[in-house]
Amino acid sequence: MAALTGSAGAAGLLPSLSVPGVTELKPLSRYEAMRLGPGWSHSCHAMLYAPNPGMLFGRIPLRYAVLMQMRFDGLLGFPGGFVDRRYWSLEDGLNRVLGLGLGCVRLTEADYLCSHLTEGPHRVVAHFYARQLTLEELHTIEICAVHSRDHGLEVMGMVRVPLYTQKDRMGGLPNFLGNSFIGTAKFQLLFALKVLNMVPEEKLAEAVAATQKQKKPAAETAAVTANVTTAAVTANVTTAAVTANVTNVTAAVTANQMVAKPANELANQPLAVAKAEPAAKPATEPAAEPAPEPMAEPAAEAMAE
Repeated sequence: MAALTGSAGAAGLLPSLSVPGVTELKPLSRYEAMRLGPGWSHSCHAMLYAPNPGMLFGRIPLRYAVLMQMRFDGLLGFPGGFVDRRYWSLEDGLNRVLGLGLGCVRLTEADYLCSHLTEGPHRVVAHFYARQLTLEELHTIEICAVHSRDHGLEVMGMVRVPLYTQKDRMGGLPNFLGNSFIGTAKFQLLFALKVLNMVPEEKLAEAVAATQKQKKPAAETAAVTANVTTAAVTANVTTAAVTANVTNVTAAVTANQMVAKPANELANQPLAVAKAEPAAKPATEPAAEPAPEPMAEPAAEAMAE
């Protein structure tokens, strides 16, 4: 978008997001970004959008159709990716990635919007582009995206961002902002909606605040649930310990009773007096019987012949 092209030379002219609850990223100009050393990585992403005169339910103005992507990791992001500055200019590298994910769009330096330093341990500069199309052109890109190489692989599908807020103050943009975004995508979305005057700044602040209010009860509920769970676990542990102690005491008492019962029975029985057994009489050896006297055999009488 040419609205901020003049700010490319001086980061000081780039407006800040200034939305409560959203971490501000450090801006820098395209010129400053190009002078960074080889230790820095460059990511380039693009927001394609079109004025949309449609009405939701015949009464809620849609205002704009803004394209984002559902990524392979379940996070929302803009079309684009990392650009190897050794081989590609920012725009050439961006168009190469867009060709894989969208298939039929090319951006130029005139579409450059802003650059920001990302948070975290990695040294990454996030460059952002924006191109306004007609609604018919945008719809054509949505159709082309289904037939692109990355569809169903790295890209799960295109998503239109709802820019309205329903009467419940949650439906539409607030609920959409409650989703999970990759890297700087959420900041870039809010920044573009603000600086391109697509959503009034106060409406952006209200949408972000509604999202935070929605998360707060959820966090409180989670904390209460955790406390209740902890208390229940503690109660169960205490009950188990008491039960174990009672069981141990009962077992000990039972064992003592079992030991004490035979002792009591023995104590109640009369003492048995040992009677002296008569001394054993000495065994008398039988008297030796007199040896039989040999009987004299009668002398053999001589037989007379």
